[in-house]
Amino acid sequence: MSAKVNIQREADLRSIESSADIEIPKDPLSRVIGQEEAVTLARIAARQRRNLLLVGPPGTGKSMIAQALALHLSKPTEEIRVVHNPENPERPLVEVKKQDEVLRDRESKESAEGDLIEPQAAPIAVAERLGYRCKNCGSYSSPRERVCPKCEKSKLTDQQSNPFGDIMSGLMEQMGSNMPGMVGKDRVTTTRKVFNKEEVVVFERCGEMIRVLDQKALEKRRELEKVSPRKVIVPLDRNPFVFATGASETELLGDVRHDPYGGHANLGTPPFERVVAGAIHEAHQGVLFIDELPHLGNLQRYILTAMQEKYFPISGHNPQSSGASVRVDSVPCDFIFVGACNIQDLEHVLSPLRSRINGNGYEVLVHTAMRDNDQNRAKLAQYVAQEIAMDGRIPPASRAGIEAVIREARRRAKRIDGMDNSLSLRLRELGGLIRAAGDIASVNEDPLIEERHIEIAVKRSMTAEEQIKERYGSYTQGLGSDISQAQKEKSPYYFTNENAKRDDMYH
Repeated sequence: MSAKVNIQREADLRSIESSADIEIPKDPLSRVIGQEEAVTLARIAARQRRNLLLVGPPGTGKSMIAQALALHLSKPTEEIRVVHNPENPERPLVEVKKQDEVLRDRESKESAEGDLIEPQAAPIAVAERLGYRCKNCGSYSSPRERVCPKCEKSKLTDQQSNPFGDIMSGLMEQMGSNMPGMVGKDRVTTTRKVFNKEEVVVFERCGEMIRVLDQKALEKRRELEKVSPRKVIVPLDRNPFVFATGASETELLGDVRHDPYGGHANLGTPPFERVVAGAIHEAHQGVLFIDELPHLGNLQRYILTAMQEKYFPISGHNPQSSGASVRVDSVPCDFIFVGACNIQDLEHVLSPLRSRINGNGYEVLVHTAMRDNDQNRAKLAQYVAQEIAMDGRIPPASRAGIEAVIREARRRAKRIDGMDNSLSLRLRELGGLIRAAGDIASVNEDPLIEERHIEIAVKRSMTAEEQIKERYGSYTQGLGSDISQAQKEKSPYYFTNENAKRDDMYH
């Protein structure tokens, strides 16, 4: 297999036969094309923990920059937990554990769980008392089977001498077992000698296996039982990139779930168990990315508070819920904030939030096109290879196919952005074009995406408005020829045209 070509270094499409020959950079920021200034600032933001506001139209790589930035961060080193507060259950406590503490806790928990063994490996008396071994014939079966499947007698006693043994043993088994339907006991405590020293050992039922707890495991378990109950709301092993839609206040800021039993001590769920972290907490030590930032409206002020304080409480947001009275204070949320918006929506970003971003970060206006030269054409070829590799269901593009995509990027830069000698950076639309061409090639079972596939895909990827204009000449004419007379009379276009006709009659 021939070596891949670094197309940006070669900057000559003649060095490849298809997109399969193009090397895809391992660094995700190097996969972002045409946005050199934004990429440079993203690298700085990752290293110095700065915030970013990316401004520009959809499909120009804003979310890709945010994701790539997150991949340049170190892995999170803290885990966030909420702990039951026995003095005031509705005010659970926060516990932040470092990585080494989390690992130690995991080891302690694992050591307190003991070892799992097959029932045949346990002492015979223990296996019988736990309900795995039949006393009559010595065969092994599930403790859920009260009658031995081999000898068809009760597994615990020989009942030939007692006609009522079946009933009595069943009653005794139910009284001795914590799990209805199980035969025998849940656990058996005994002793064994280890290096001439006698120690207590416990055997517990664990499904079809038996759990063995030695002296050390029992001590660990007793230690854990003394610790207040807790719940992990932000785990150590997590994705450092959090994409928040801001669709609801609870999704962004967290919540306390409703308990229909009102948190009753015996029936309900304890308040600390019902606490749910928000996106701002899940992004702790990572990146919080919010696309279409102005759509958050007044929720932007909470983002500002979280950025300033680096802590934000979690409380119940529904006043009708049993969680409304629960509150967890000082929950960490130290994140890098990356927001994105369109140019026309920039004025709707809260001024204090923009000031906060500028005070500890950068605002970047992304490009919609780049100059048409050999270097940038090579970048676009790399983008084609990336999109095909990411899709995974379409064949590579031939050199002619790549050149057809470049010509289309040149045409779109002129048509959409009015820029001559340029290549469009509205990459989401170009990506759709590549996939549409790839689908055509796949259906036809062609080994490569060729120029003819791109030409067909250009037609198929036209927006509905573009199709109407091509077919009817204008949107108005398309509307007029496509709707019924009754619809026309309700249409504003109809009233406009009728009024124009009346004006012509009187003049």
